[in-house]
Amino acid sequence: MHVVVTGACGFIGSHVCEALLRRGDTVVGVDNFNAFYDPAIKEQHRALLEAHAGFTLVRGTILDPATLTAALSKRADVVVHLAAWAGVRPSIDQPALYQRENIEGTVAVMDAIRAQPAPLPRFVFASSSSVYGGQEKVPFHEDDPVMEPVSPYAATKRCGELLLYSYTHLYGMFATSLRFFTVFGPRQRPEMAIHKFAQLLVDGQPVPQYGDGSTERDYTFIDDIVSGVVASVDRTSGPAFRIYNLGNSATTRLDDLIKSLAAALGVEAKIKVLPEQPGDVPRTYADVSRARTELGYDPQTPVSEGLKKFAAWFLAQRR
Repeated sequence: MHVVVTGACGFIGSHVCEALLRRGDTVVGVDNFNAFYDPAIKEQHRALLEAHAGFTLVRGTILDPATLTAALSKRADVVVHLAAWAGVRPSIDQPALYQRENIEGTVAVMDAIRAQPAPLPRFVFASSSSVYGGQEKVPFHEDDPVMEPVSPYAATKRCGELLLYSYTHLYGMFATSLRFFTVFGPRQRPEMAIHKFAQLLVDGQPVPQYGDGSTERDYTFIDDIVSGVVASVDRTSGPAFRIYNLGNSATTRLDDLIKSLAAALGVEAKIKVLPEQPGDVPRTYADVSRARTELGYDPQTPVSEGLKKFAAWFLAQRR
């Protein structure tokens, strides 16, 4: 197939592009190499992708119509929309930026798809487990009410889902929305918790633990997330709009995560306990039964094994 991937040189995007290229798809990647973190990291990912003959990069923002026109100059079978400004805490400080990039940007991509000749490309949208807010019922199911996001980032992702539903209803788009649960693994962004913790641990610095360590997350290894994204790329039947949780369907306490990561890195954990942060939720926990039944999604990597793989990659990068 011919697939367009926005956010192609990011953490998840680069892995998704590689998986598609390895199986023989052609991929046009879109990325603006913004300064949310060091653009040199994305340049490394770009070099990996450009080693594949089937990859083409379009540099630019999804808010620029010319960028999307260039990316869709060849008719796409599927558009995978991963580009976004990520992170709960930064969104609290810059809500207008997140509204523009995540909501207006998603509308721009959907409008570019809508302008394509029929049949329209299928659309895969990266949502987030953050849309569930602080709900106490676990595990989280796709049919649970998601009316109380506790951060602007979560609100933008829920808004993206609602807009996507309206586009499928109005314009006959075929769309899949994927709620990612705390993705980790090689190439993880440097500001994300596990990567940030690893840097502090190896440098002998204390790890900031917000709260008493009892908060729980459904940490999901990148390979399992990619398998769910690729299965969604291949989805051609069922409801025109469908939401799927992609998680490990298991939870890990924050204090246990820090200890396990330190062990994987071969160092001793030093912890600095700090107050809980605005926008944090007590737990995330995915019910993946729908994805398992309809996509064949089957997460294979326990957190302990994923942390060992991440630690091996991290230490290699340090060397």
